[in-house]
Amino acid sequence: MREPKMAKSPAEIRELRAMHPKMRERDFARIHGISEAELTAAFVGESVVRLNPDVAVLLEGLPACGEVMALTRNESAVHEKIGPYEDVKVGPMSALVLGDEIDLRIFPKKWASGFAVRKDDGEGGVRHSLQFFDAAGNAVHKVHSRPATNMDAWNELGARLRADDQSQTVELGEVPDAGAVDAAAAANAEELRENWSRLTDTHQFFGMLKKLNLERLQAMRMVGNQYAWPLDPSATEQLMHGAAGISLPIMVFVGNAGCIQIHGGPVAKVEPMGPWLNVLDETFHLHLRLDQIVEVWAVRKPTSDGHVTSVECYGADQKLIIQFFGKRVEGHDERPEWRALVESLPSLAQSTAA
Repeated sequence: MREPKMAKSPAEIRELRAMHPKMRERDFARIHGISEAELTAAFVGESVVRLNPDVAVLLEGLPACGEVMALTRNESAVHEKIGPYEDVKVGPMSALVLGDEIDLRIFPKKWASGFAVRKDDGEGGVRHSLQFFDAAGNAVHKVHSRPATNMDAWNELGARLRADDQSQTVELGEVPDAGAVDAAAAANAEELRENWSRLTDTHQFFGMLKKLNLERLQAMRMVGNQYAWPLDPSATEQLMHGAAGISLPIMVFVGNAGCIQIHGGPVAKVEPMGPWLNVLDETFHLHLRLDQIVEVWAVRKPTSDGHVTSVECYGADQKLIIQFFGKRVEGHDERPEWRALVESLPSLAQSTAA
C-alpha cells in the first residue's frame, strides 16, 4: 500500500524554497510533492496577498490596467499573450475575453484560490502577478504586470479582490474530470460518423461527444480517416515552421480545467530548444514540450461554411495538450493554404475504423 503524502507546513515550504530560490515554481512544487497553490500560499503575509478567486471582479478591473501578460498553461504547454483585456463578457457558467490580443474562455467554477504575488526580478525591480488555481492547486490562469501596466488600477483591483482569510495554507480537493465517460454506454463508430457528418458548427463538437458518451481522443480513433487521421509526431514542429514560413494566420489553443487561451494571427519566430518548441514573437509566446506529445491528429469537422481542419496533440494521459486551426472569417470557408499545409503533414498508417 502506498504511504499517504505527508503535508509540509508553510515554514517547511519556505525553508526549502530558500534553498532553491531560482527554480521555476511548477518544477519546485512537483519535486517537493506539493501543489503550486500550496507553495504560493506559504508566502502569504510576506510577498503574497490572498485573493478571492472572483472572475467577475477580476475581469471588470483588468481592462483599466492596460497592457499586461496573460498566461494559461497545462503540464505540457505554456501560452502567453501580451496586450489589454478587452471586450469582456461574464456569464453564470463561463466568461469570455475577446480582445484582439488576449482571447480567453474561462470556467469560473474551476477557480478555487487566488493570490497577488510580488517577486524580485533580480535586477533591483519587482514583478507583480495575479495567480489563480483550481481545487487541486494547479494554476488555471495568471496575469503579469508589464512596464506599461497602469499600476494604480492594478493595485486598486488587488484591493477589491483581497480576501479576509490571509492564511498560509490551502485545502486541496479533486477537480472532477468533465470528460469522464461510461465506456459501456458509448456510441459505436457508425453512430459517431452519422452524428459527425451532421455537424454545422465546430462548437457543436463537445455536445456531440457528450451525447454519444465518448471521450475526445476515443472519437478520433473511432471515426475513420474521412474525418480524422493520425499524424507522425514530427508533424507539430513541421506545422509551426510551415505556418511561419508563409506568414499564415493560425489559431493556437492551450487550456486546462479553468481556462482556455487562444492566439489568433501569424507566428514568426519559431525556435526549438531541447524538448521545447518555442514561439517568441512580440505579443505571443508559446512553450510546447514536444517529448510529451504521444498522439497527433488531423481532424475535419463539417460546418455550414465548409469543413474546418484542425491539428490536435495529446499526452500520455490522453488529454488534449494543444490545438491548431487556420484563422478564418466567420461565414467563409477556411483558407486553402491552411488546409494544404495540414494535408501535407506526414501521417501514420491508420487501421480501418470499426
